[in-house]
Amino acid sequence: MAYDKFNILTSSAVPLPIENVDTDQIIPARFLKATERVGFGDNLFRDWRYNSDESPKKDFVLNDSTYSGKILVGGKNFGSGSSREHAAWAVYDYGFRAVVSSFFADIFKGNCLNIGVLPVQVSPEFAETIFKAIEENPNTELELNLPNQTITLVATGQQESFAINGYKKNNMLNGFDDIDYLQNIKEDIEVFASTRPF
Repeated sequence: MAYDKFNILTSSAVPLPIENVDTDQIIPARFLKATERVGFGDNLFRDWRYNSDESPKKDFVLNDSTYSGKILVGGKNFGSGSSREHAAWAVYDYGFRAVVSSFFADIFKGNCLNIGVLPVQVSPEFAETIFKAIEENPNTELELNLPNQTITLVATGQQESFAINGYKKNNMLNGFDDIDYLQNIKEDIEVFASTRPF
């Protein structure tokens, strides 16, 4: 399933400075029944967003109109716990196109890259700088430049580089998932296959 190409994203951000956010908090297990990648955004952080009577919890950041944007800034060790792909699906379906953290669980990071959510790992110091900037001005914008692999605080120009697997970077730039990538090189595969002995 192809997704939008990712090149340069400039957006305000939603701060969630909580460490060790696991996948069951991102999308509780009771919402894992669907097999398509749609509808999960409604239940992103469900138990943190809503009371038992379904009323929104006013003190949770996703219910605070002060904050908005396509970038989620999380605390250290974001996406730990189970390997459920649905956690990345929920982040994407809600409308986030990138997650910034000082550390990601590997499987969650991989799941994000597979569906077009850019996981940007920064130093703890830069993460703290971002949180402080958003606290001082909720409209603070970040620029995520995938070709150059940089994250920048637009107002101040403070910047860090981030790492990304070359294959996954190329896929994100083209809006490919793994199947799209193979389809894109189908002719090359067929030519190679034709040279192999049966």
